[in-house]
Amino acid sequence: MAASLGSATVSVILAILLALGPLVPRTEAAPRAFFVFGDSLVDSGNNNYLATTARADSPPYGIDHPSHRPTGRFSNGYNIPDLISLRIGSEPTLPYLSPMLTGQKLLIGANFASAGIGILNDTGIQFVNFLKTLI
Repeated sequence: MAASLGSATVSVILAILLALGPLVPRTEAAPRAFFVFGDSLVDSGNNNYLATTARADSPPYGIDHPSHRPTGRFSNGYNIPDLISLRIGSEPTLPYLSPMLTGQKLLIGANFASAGIGILNDTGIQFVNFLKTLI
């Protein structure tokens, strides 16, 4: 009998805490810097600053972007990292090669994605000579 009384008490306390949970004010953390790595699916325009054949700087790219101009994104508007940035209350990240990525903009984050790049030797063959010059 004592065991069932104890479990009933715990159940009542748990129910009260669950009911009062939504009433407790929450403090949300401010968004932190958002850094993006990947390929054309998340590229925000880095290839505009590289000598590459993988380009998205002409129509129809960007037709649904707020500027209605090609931005270097391989989409007709925002890409997934842009939407995530907007959802967390930040602004879309700039390409890491962008001259506008300085000061406070760098604290928001940066996009290091580049279309046509990959980790295998067969991927991104146009970058092989460029990478050899870096090494």
